Amino acid sequence: MQYVTLNDGRAMPQLGFGVWQVPDDEAEAVVSTALEVGYRSIDTARIYDNEKGTGRALAESGIAREELFVTTKLWNDDQGYDSALKAFDASLERLGLDYVDLYLIHWPRPRQDAYVDTWRALERIRSEGRARSIGVSNFTAATLDRLVAETDVVPVLNQIELHPYHSQEAMREVNARHGVLTEAWSPLGQGKGLLDDPVLTDLADRYGRTPAQVVLRWHLQLGNVVIPKSATPSRIRENFEVFDFELSAEDMDRVGALDRGGRIGPDPDTFG
Repeated sequence: MQYVTLNDGRAMPQLGFGVWQVPDDEAEAVVSTALEVGYRSIDTARIYDNEKGTGRALAESGIAREELFVTTKLWNDDQGYDSALKAFDASLERLGLDYVDLYLIHWPRPRQDAYVDTWRALERIRSEGRARSIGVSNFTAATLDRLVAETDVVPVLNQIELHPYHSQEAMREVNARHGVLTEAWSPLGQGKGLLDDPVLTDLADRYGRTPAQVVLRWHLQLGNVVIPKSATPSRIRENFEVFDFELSAEDMDRVGALDRGGRIGPDPDTFG
């Protein structure tokens, strides 16, 4: 496993496991498989409705708590200072943990204009040690710039939609300017034709890998934190086996050139 250092000095696995769209009654088995394979970073959220199942898997794993890196997220309806504090308590209870390693604002909802007050609640949670690090998800240049300007703690990372068809070069530069790591959700493009792209299938053949492994390797070499999701044991293992090869600079450029500038998910300026 490779680790990255957050701007608060804490270490985080660069490759994690996401549980979006995993039903709660399946989450325990799926997360248990990921932990057995070797993943130590697990990414969930209140809106995924699988914090309980995820927590059961963590508890039953036998892995020391300090070896795990657990992320969950605050949902849109819970934005606001007091609401965020209550929502965090509820997530922690569902997970069955004393603390999480990372707590994120899931979406900025700029039209609601509550994300700055929400962030101040996260700062309090961090100061109490119940979230070791705090960050954001789906923040744009405008919302991230404002958050940094008006609050005391810079987010450790910004989790955004990022894959070769939407490589987010400009937003990655904004994150880097603030010392904020970029984390990629839907790093494999949700299978929307990306893994059948001729460039990726050609590279997969040449490296003796799968297209998914090529894409994950591209993310890692860019410096992204990445959280692929799968409920299939063979793919969970496949997505983990990306540390024993390296893409050439030329091939990194070939993957980067696939960018189409279009999102699969919602627009952060209007969603919510």
